[in-house]
Amino acid sequence: MSRSRTASPWKPYRRPADDRRTAARIAAWTVGIGGVLGGAYLGLVTGAVPVDVGTGRRTRPLGPQTVDIAAPREVVFDVVAQPYLGRTPRAMREKLHVLERGSDLVLAEHFTPVAGGRLRAITVETVRFSPPERIDFRLVRGPVPQVTESFVLSGHASGTRLVYDGQMGTDLWRLGQWWGAAVAARWEATVAASLASVKEEAERRAGS
Repeated sequence: MSRSRTASPWKPYRRPADDRRTAARIAAWTVGIGGVLGGAYLGLVTGAVPVDVGTGRRTRPLGPQTVDIAAPREVVFDVVAQPYLGRTPRAMREKLHVLERGSDLVLAEHFTPVAGGRLRAITVETVRFSPPERIDFRLVRGPVPQVTESFVLSGHASGTRLVYDGQMGTDLWRLGQWWGAAVAARWEATVAASLASVKEEAERRAGS
């Protein structure tokens, strides 16, 4: 008598078609989850999907960075303030867009190339001007929930000393702390490049 093809009570028989459908569902879920995670990462990097849950907040310092500039303090202050309070130069429009402008306070978008220039990170910040000694930045939207920064200008033997200092906050305990470290490295490198540009332009104006 032939043995019928019945399922074992310990291991139910599965037809090949069932296996293919299961594999297809798993693949679909994997692709879907990968797409969500990839989209979330891109959103974080570019600032389009900021994480601000107010839980597990940790802070870290930004800076300080100090630059001595051979130019009067008023000249240095004007170099920083003019693109915000006046007409933004054409050369800076790929980096800066002022959304709202007051006499001493602006709301501005800052653009920073990331991923080798393939993506663009966008931060929205308020910028307050207290001439001629201080400029304060506060993050409104970006890759982390909290950033406060300041440029403090003081007289120096060679002209002006500009000190950058700030603080960055992230949520979700160690996960946020790890993300904050990655963001802070790029953030401070961008600030250093900006300070170098300020120094170059201020000294050019002072020498002209």
